[in-house]
Amino acid sequence: MAKIKPVPPENPGWLVKAANRYSRKRLGRELEPTSILGHSSAILGGYAAFELAQGRATRVPARLKAMAEIKAAMMVGCPF
Repeated sequence: MAKIKPVPPENPGWLVKAANRYSRKRLGRELEPTSILGHSSAILGGYAAFELAQGRATRVPARLKAMAEIKAAMMVGCPF
């Protein structure tokens, strides 16, 4: 559970809507961090750019990136 309340669903803003739509399409549900980061459009935009660049990076094989994501999620107790 986050210490900061997410952006209210009745007034999320266009960037939060786009991020939630993308996460629903990609992962099947909306992620809480996008709604929390939606309080600042600059931070949410930077986060989105970082995630996009990380996803498009090709120096490391995709399988190794996936294994690193799973290991990091296990270390912090993420349900993904």
